[in-house]
Amino acid sequence: MINQSRGHPTMKMNNASTQPLFEDWDMYAKWLRQLDITVYDYPYMESIILNGYVEWLSQITELPELSEARFFVANHQGELIATDPNEPNEMPEVGESELLVETVLNCILRLDAIAIPFPGGSYVAVPVFTRTKGELFAVLGCRIQGCDHKAALLLMRTTILHFRTCFYKNYESIFISDLLLLQQQAKREEHRRSMLFEVVQKLHDKIDVDSVLTEIFELVSGMYPAAKLELLMSQDHLSRDPRVKSLHLQGNEEHICVRAFMEDRVLHRVQPDMEGEAYLELAAPLSGKQGVYGIFHFVILRDLIDDVDFQLIGMLADTAGTAFENAKLYEQSNLLISELRLINELAKRLNQSLRLKDVFQFATEELLSIFKAEYCSISQINKESDSFEIMSCNVPGLSKETFPKDYGFSGLVYSTKEPMILSDYKAHGKVPSRLMDDTNSRSLIAAPLIVRGEVNGAIMLTHRQIRFFSYENYKLLQVLASHIGLAIANASLHAEVRRMANRDMLTGLYARHYVDDAIQEFQKKDVNGSLIIVDIDLFKQVNDTYGHQTGDKILKQVCAIVRSSIRKTDIAARWGGEELAVYLPGADADNAYQIAETIRLRVAMDTDPTVTVSCGIADWVLGDDKVSVETLFYEADMALYKAKNNGRNQTQIAERCKRT
Repeated sequence: MINQSRGHPTMKMNNASTQPLFEDWDMYAKWLRQLDITVYDYPYMESIILNGYVEWLSQITELPELSEARFFVANHQGELIATDPNEPNEMPEVGESELLVETVLNCILRLDAIAIPFPGGSYVAVPVFTRTKGELFAVLGCRIQGCDHKAALLLMRTTILHFRTCFYKNYESIFISDLLLLQQQAKREEHRRSMLFEVVQKLHDKIDVDSVLTEIFELVSGMYPAAKLELLMSQDHLSRDPRVKSLHLQGNEEHICVRAFMEDRVLHRVQPDMEGEAYLELAAPLSGKQGVYGIFHFVILRDLIDDVDFQLIGMLADTAGTAFENAKLYEQSNLLISELRLINELAKRLNQSLRLKDVFQFATEELLSIFKAEYCSISQINKESDSFEIMSCNVPGLSKETFPKDYGFSGLVYSTKEPMILSDYKAHGKVPSRLMDDTNSRSLIAAPLIVRGEVNGAIMLTHRQIRFFSYENYKLLQVLASHIGLAIANASLHAEVRRMANRDMLTGLYARHYVDDAIQEFQKKDVNGSLIIVDIDLFKQVNDTYGHQTGDKILKQVCAIVRSSIRKTDIAARWGGEELAVYLPGADADNAYQIAETIRLRVAMDTDPTVTVSCGIADWVLGDDKVSVETLFYEADMALYKAKNNGRNQTQIAERCKRT
């Protein structure tokens, strides 16, 4: 404990270190002389007394007059601290121990110098007082021969001042050393604070995740150039810096980095290497408000780092964690904005087309572009066959292929109604997949197409590189799949509405307006074509005899015969009432006659109750005087009228169409 008198010198205070800065050395020396020990310091003074005694003894024994003296020093309680190291066995002599103790204790009791004679010499002890309050803190004495006790007392009273000077010199040197050490530590702390402030300022200026990591690496490497530093990330983060690695948690529960991650605190340990040098291994969490993102793994020689650096590294890691989180949130917000724009644009463009084929094609192209995938497949449930049908795929061999509903990854997302992500098909894939096998793909993300709560299909995106797709890709595909599913549903609904508008509800054949429009289009691009008008003979009598339900049944039977007797490219329509129209693109009247006769004969044989039909045929050829839909129908109708007048159940060709 240090006692400082009131008359201390004028001093300035260093705000960073709280230590005095003196105007000049004289004032500094004066200030030191006013510092003194107190009784509270006595338990800790023995080492300083011993050091002062050794220094004093080395100087005083150079005098030849004191060659016969053997010195000793004791503390304030009379306990012997040290004797003359040059002659350790000569003091005290056998039988004189009590005399030495008596001399020291009497000196302490009297607070004055005392000399106790023995044959041929004397024991002399002199009290040593503090320089400010005059409190006894030590006893210096000697055993001297060949000298009376008065001369011995005079000798010791003279040398005691020199001893006290040596004591206070050692005391002041220790105080100065402590003061310098504190100032040095304060400067280091000031440097650390300045460094931390600079780190905070630099890191929080960064809004890019990689820039944050690069900056923290540079700062820590600059502060500890001999250290080996790496960052173990707990989540996927692709970085060009080789020091950024993945933190593997499973099977490494006792590893210092895993423990630091789980406990979210700085951990360190000292381990020797093969050469016996001690290395410090430190793990500091890179954490933010939302969790721990990674661990800074720090290895350095133990002698190159102080304990106070642990706190600094921990604060640097905390600062880096906050900056990393802010940059990550900024990056995610930008990504979210970009995704929202992408979703909005994709939804708008999807809804611009109501043709189902165009929707599938556009969705495939956009998904390949958005996710940088190599292959894409969009399949849809075919309700008639109860299987998956590939509606769009950039793998030619898979287009229009069908698969069972429980096959492959499409079957998996169908049964679970959940999206999925696969990092390595060959390592972890237990589900068979033609798409993955045919393309040698390794990475996969898939999502169901859900419409009104039911899975209507599946989207699959693949790449030959392992771990190609990220978790963000996986989440984005879910959102896009819902919009694509909605667009497909809208297009399907629109197609169904168009089909219903173009079809006759009773017979399933096309409506009259549809065949009119179709013939008009064919006449723009073809060179010829034929039209057959089919009319059920005496259909009114059928309705009157059997009823309208039977009449509808007969009409359906005739329509089925017509559909099965023509080509897929031909168009059959209900022209009106019991009249049907069949347009044959690229066929002349003779071809049409053969088909009409086939229809007529089959109707007579396959209807129940049995009915007959009459047919009228007209055709057109490029170069005719007048080519139009109206003319074609008029001529075919006239031929039908002729067939009716000639007794029904026959086929007639328009006169103009009878070419040689």
